[in-house]
Amino acid sequence: MTSHYDLAIVGTGSGNSLVTPDFDDKRVAVIESGVFGGTCLNVGCIPTKMFVYTADIADTITDAARFGIDAGLDKVRWPAIRDRIFGRIDPISESGRDYRIDGPNTTAYLGRARFTGQRELTVALDDGGEARLTADQIVLATGAHPMIPDVIARSGVRFHTSDTIMRIDAVPERLVILGAGFIAAEMAHIFSGLGSQVTVVARGRQLVRHLDDEISRRFTELARQRWDVRSEVQAVAASADDGGIVLQLSDGTAARGDLLLVATGRIPSVADLDLATVGIDVHPDGRIVVDGHGRTTAAGVWSLGDASSPYQLKHVANAEARIVAHNLAHPELLRSFDHSHVPSAIFSHPQIATVGLTEEECVAKGVRYVRALQEYGDTAYGWAMEDTTSICKLIADPATGLLLGAHLMGPSASSLIQPLIQAMAFGTRVDDMARGQYWIHPAMAEVVENALLGLDLDAHHHP
Repeated sequence: MTSHYDLAIVGTGSGNSLVTPDFDDKRVAVIESGVFGGTCLNVGCIPTKMFVYTADIADTITDAARFGIDAGLDKVRWPAIRDRIFGRIDPISESGRDYRIDGPNTTAYLGRARFTGQRELTVALDDGGEARLTADQIVLATGAHPMIPDVIARSGVRFHTSDTIMRIDAVPERLVILGAGFIAAEMAHIFSGLGSQVTVVARGRQLVRHLDDEISRRFTELARQRWDVRSEVQAVAASADDGGIVLQLSDGTAARGDLLLVATGRIPSVADLDLATVGIDVHPDGRIVVDGHGRTTAAGVWSLGDASSPYQLKHVANAEARIVAHNLAHPELLRSFDHSHVPSAIFSHPQIATVGLTEEECVAKGVRYVRALQEYGDTAYGWAMEDTTSICKLIADPATGLLLGAHLMGPSASSLIQPLIQAMAFGTRVDDMARGQYWIHPAMAEVVENALLGLDLDAHHHP
């Protein structure tokens, strides 16, 4: 039998928020092949930041001596840390699943969906059965999953990804991380802070190289002081060794560890949806093609979040879900995605936050700009922290006085950047922002104030 719905949602991350009051009197199918709540809740932003905060505390203890406080890190109780975190997260996921199963207008299908016709899905259920359903509208919010390089997949060695590493039973003495992006940077901080000797294997010269080069370069220099960073190398072979793993690298050296974490990026989870069956186009990187309203190339089918967005960020997926939720119920008054100023943060040590253009992008695009670089350590609160490495870098348009980009590396970077995001979103000139309000003295936010004051709009750079 085939069941018909007004709306079918594939994926329960940000897609779960599409069941708005507009659908109170309608039939909604919710399809999930994994755990309810998506990447962010279960294996992404939330648990990682809970681990990061714990690692930050450990770092505070081990770094206390330079402030005249003698302290030692006696023991890290990993099982207690892990169980505290997932003891809070897992019930949320379970209650979300139960709510959709028992909801007044929702039916949950636990299994993997694929297209078998226009606005028709067949679900291979986890219990071994199969269900077929049709819907007036379908939303694909299937997220993304870790990408595993062929050299690792073919080797047969045991490895972890960010999906599994946080549930291990003990902190490894030696951890090898393959990859150098934001997941690698955060996991390296977590495990080094909690006692592991960390080796990072990076394909490029610098870590987090998608960032502004000055930030990337400075972060890499600090990372080398904390971790064994192998740069400009690739893994050419992997094997087991006395219960651990060995990565043979392209420079002839090897990286050895008790555990291997593969953090080489995430790819859209769309391959088994049979999108071509109904004419849904995908980008070369696997993302579903959508227009500015979230519509795919198949009538009545929408997509949002990591399945289609170039930004693998929860706040972007949530924003897209709000737009799609409106558009589903108001086809005569479509709203558009606004990705003008998308910020992101890396919760490593140090923390990094960024929004807008990098200096390199300004040069590549031929954009005139001015820049300012403010050290945390040149502010009063920076003195209190004995900070010598943290910076706030701003880039502005000399013609309009508007910010083009903001890049921070240091304590509370993800919070300090927020007024700069707001200035970009609402078109506030840098001089108005700097002098049009009070800045609390001697708060850490003075680093932002001083960076704004350091922007000389008359001294622009010609790319």
